[in-house]
Amino acid sequence: MTNPTAAMLVIGDEILSGRTRDANMHHLANELTGRGIRLIEARVVSDDHDAIVAAVNALRGRADHVFTSGGIGPTHDDITADAIAAAFGVPIGVRDDAHEVLKAHYQRTGLELNAARLRMARIPEGATLIDNPISAAPGFSLGNVHVMAGVPAIFQAMLAGVLPTLTGGDPLLSQMLDVDRGEGEIAAPLAALAARFPDLDFGSYPYQRNGAYGTQLVVRGTDAGRMDAALVELAKLVRAE
Repeated sequence: MTNPTAAMLVIGDEILSGRTRDANMHHLANELTGRGIRLIEARVVSDDHDAIVAAVNALRGRADHVFTSGGIGPTHDDITADAIAAAFGVPIGVRDDAHEVLKAHYQRTGLELNAARLRMARIPEGATLIDNPISAAPGFSLGNVHVMAGVPAIFQAMLAGVLPTLTGGDPLLSQMLDVDRGEGEIAAPLAALAARFPDLDFGSYPYQRNGAYGTQLVVRGTDAGRMDAALVELAKLVRAE
């Protein structure tokens, strides 16, 4: 079975300016790994309509699923919904079900559902709403694109509602081996092993601990038996060097 793939599009000037640290990609990657969906690409774009449209169209043709975060709030720079509609070539407008969700929320909170807040009920035609149990304003899915808020707590809540609707694959597993040697010393045996186990992914990550340098070797795949065999062989190769 080939595992489904995913890509992420992080939207917002605040990310690119350094004002806000993105936490959503890390959370998404962990959640997708557990469901056997491979995150193969992530991009960050500014609050620019054409840039969002181009990125969405590129990613939705490359991955089975695209997850976006940011740009679906009530302010003038929240343009993600319009850009998604443009990417799919469909109209967008205030939708009755989204309107009712917001109306009920603001009645409960005693706040006014003003024109700015009503912008969050603008949904591209043909989309399915994504529930927002925290602040009510919904996200939406259109085709293979899932559009969610940028606030981490809300993003996580929306993602929790989306993931059960997606078909996953075999769980993506990983095993690690710490070696007290530099990458340059173990590069050759690592390359040889990768050639022998083409169904697995191998990574090397240098570290410094208590003044000593070393390398963490990581093996990733979906077959636990193959991973165990590769790790045993890797340990032998490293010791033999």
